[in-house]
Amino acid sequence: MCCGLVTLDVVQVVDALPRPDEKVVARSLSATFGGPAANAAATAVALGVPTRLVTAVGGGPFAAVVRRELADCGVDLVDAAGEAAGGRLAVSTVLVTEGTGERAVVSTNASGFDDLAARATVDGPGLLDGVGPGDVLLLDGHLPGLALEMARQARERGAAVVLDGGSWKPDAARMIGLCDAVVVSADFRSPGVGAGDVLAAVAALGPRFVARTRGPRPVEVLDAGERYELAVPEPERVVDTLGAGDVVHGAFAAAVSRGASWRAALEQAVVVASRSVEHPGARGWVDAATS
Repeated sequence: MCCGLVTLDVVQVVDALPRPDEKVVARSLSATFGGPAANAAATAVALGVPTRLVTAVGGGPFAAVVRRELADCGVDLVDAAGEAAGGRLAVSTVLVTEGTGERAVVSTNASGFDDLAARATVDGPGLLDGVGPGDVLLLDGHLPGLALEMARQARERGAAVVLDGGSWKPDAARMIGLCDAVVVSADFRSPGVGAGDVLAAVAALGPRFVARTRGPRPVEVLDAGERYELAVPEPERVVDTLGAGDVVHGAFAAAVSRGASWRAALEQAVVVASRSVEHPGARGWVDAATS
């Protein structure tokens, strides 16, 4: 299961980012879903693990596109907000530079979904039904009221809880305290903690396994007090880094759900993520693998 953010991503590939007052013509355009939890869910499904995404989509034309795209990827969508909700889906405009695969992102935040925990019956039909030992709940730090309640329920049912720590958020400490494993990005910082102390600071909040991805550099790991690094395979070429971190988290959770150890799961996940940057978009590698 994945719980967190889904967005509408409008992605354009350009030769170079425009300068002030400059117009450029894009090489390509796509509009599909994005967001850490949604991309992770699609990754897990692509790796053969049935996955439920609990998120807030709401209504409107953008929401219809997201619903259709998620269904096409085989993700089991549970919209905790409901189509009639007044919330507004987050939208991201992404510019990908053709020659380097680097991206620039401008986003609007989702709004109107603050009371999801109160409106949704977390232990009712469609959310945690069938979840138990051996299952994995992946959180991305968004929709905190809903995510915290789902994490509590998942732990009571014997499922593992994993956090994608993209950045420090107001409810991060409480969320981390409910997790068995946390994988943070290079930009993640606990308040008042330097880059060299991030793993220890996160582990002190409760999780047994903590890792920090750093793009192409080795992943730093603190595993039950043991420190080590995992090498990241070098891709043959870098086409697009969009969503690579989400792929890591989705592949990691999928491997854990299949019985892999934390270390083995992360080793498998960085291989998948390295392959993903060789293709456009967060899911281009899936199309390439099935073509």
